[in-house]
Amino acid sequence: MKLLLLGAYGQAGTALRALAQPDLVIEAPRRAELDVRDAARVARRIAEAQPDWVVNFSAFHRLEACEDDFTEAMLVNAVAVHAMAVAACSAGAKLLTVSTDYVFDGRRAEPWREDDEARPLQAYGVSKRAGELAALAAAPDHAFVVRTCGLYGPSGGRQRGGNFVEQRLAEARSRQRIEIGSDLICTPTSAHAFAEAVLRLLRAPRPSAGIYHFTAEGACSWAEFAAEALAQAGLSCRVAAIDRKGNYGRVRRPAYCVLANTRGRALGITLPHWKDDLARYLRRRGSVAGVGLDAAK
Repeated sequence: MKLLLLGAYGQAGTALRALAQPDLVIEAPRRAELDVRDAARVARRIAEAQPDWVVNFSAFHRLEACEDDFTEAMLVNAVAVHAMAVAACSAGAKLLTVSTDYVFDGRRAEPWREDDEARPLQAYGVSKRAGELAALAAAPDHAFVVRTCGLYGPSGGRQRGGNFVEQRLAEARSRQRIEIGSDLICTPTSAHAFAEAVLRLLRAPRPSAGIYHFTAEGACSWAEFAAEALAQAGLSCRVAAIDRKGNYGRVRRPAYCVLANTRGRALGITLPHWKDDLARYLRRRGSVAGVGLDAAK
């Protein structure tokens, strides 16, 4: 199986490349080599590569930046995705593109299913939802949209200055107390677990196109997640859970964005519970039981 992997050097792309297997060929151009906003070059690359799958992990996901430059958000998260879908379909390939829990408004307290109505609250979510619709409209039988939540991986989120776990562990090494919001409920998911699930979908026999939800199991607030990370890492810093009542600056965030993995589960694709997923991440990073971040650098 051959993949053309776009956004190959972010958290999810790095994790997927690390899962490379003998029968898996991954072509992974860097952004300087292939800018996803250049539709003509992307189409040529797809035609030349003749992949089985075009996997799109590229995204413009800095929330404030999306508000400030909605045109750029739409170019990367929607217009480029439409062009990929058209080019992939023309080349006889399937497209898998990643989307987000932020397409939902969070105004309920039960997991969101793949077919629930999307009502994004901010520019980022609007642009990602536009990308979902563009891909599915351009290639209804060949486009796969995979939503996830709170990705964290060793490569960090370059646009966001590192991942949540590493930031909290670093803070805990120099503080006795950190304040984390308790009013946003989600399911943080390691890039490794997400990439494993994506690879299983790519290998599934005759999977149906459409929307999938791949996140860790369970649900937690960001404060609970931070406290568990510090406990597993053997750090004594206390997490103070703060109800911010949705006040996270000028960008609106969904209060409850736990995703139900119904379509993937029907194919036998499941992810670990978020606590187990976090433990696996910390073991891989060498950060368990007081080892801390130094061993992970």
